[in-house]
Amino acid sequence: MAEKRLNVPEYKLKQVAALAKAMKEAQTILVASTKKLPSSQFHEIKKKMRGKAAIGVAKKSIMLRAIDAAGKPGLDKLKEHITSDVAIFFSEMDTFALAGMLADNQSNTRAKTGDIAPEDITIEPGPTDLIPGPAISELSGVGLKVAVENGKLAIKIGRTVAKAGEAIKENVASVLGKLNITPMKVGFEPVAAYDTRDGKVYVGIRIDKKGAYEELKDAISKALGFALNVKYVAKETLSFFLGQAAAEESALAAKLSSSTTTKEGE
Repeated sequence: MAEKRLNVPEYKLKQVAALAKAMKEAQTILVASTKKLPSSQFHEIKKKMRGKAAIGVAKKSIMLRAIDAAGKPGLDKLKEHITSDVAIFFSEMDTFALAGMLADNQSNTRAKTGDIAPEDITIEPGPTDLIPGPAISELSGVGLKVAVENGKLAIKIGRTVAKAGEAIKENVASVLGKLNITPMKVGFEPVAAYDTRDGKVYVGIRIDKKGAYEELKDAISKALGFALNVKYVAKETLSFFLGQAAAEESALAAKLSSSTTTKEGE
């Protein structure tokens, strides 16, 4: 007995066909979370991505059907990352270049109670625009040391008020808001991506350019120290070795001169 076909509305079939076509033609298919993303910013980012990536938004069932219809090897593994709050990007850009572009288009926003701190949130010492009053106890309540300077509160000793990965407490969110500190990021958050060239799905592709830059600087610093230690000659170490040789030459010349003078005086 033939399987009974479901009566699928025509507009849904067209959506599936359009998404499947985009999936077949794109080099990179990236799934990004749209949670907490305001509509205004959604359209602003979409405008900035024009010519570099197309954005597809549809119900979860439509996206899953489109993945099946596209028929690309390994693309079905993207299904487990499709939820009700995602958009799909189609692009010829490299997976990580596209994820980096989305990271660049994220903006800072205020923290709310229960938000997860993306990194350590530290309030540094310095002046504020807050006047003395209830704000003194609020700032003190999160571990800050304050004093009154020129009629305004000044933070004398700062503190890390939330660790990376921790839920932000109500009193901390309130203080951050009063100090106009915006530690949260809002924008498209990459979840997973499919690369047509190797037929693989990549996860954990969050791009932290600032963190990567700091790690690179640290690695370069350590590499230079190691190169000097093992006497590795390169353009970056040559000036050091030449300077060291000149210093040793001067020291040796001074020692020889001193030795000659001593012998002549005997």
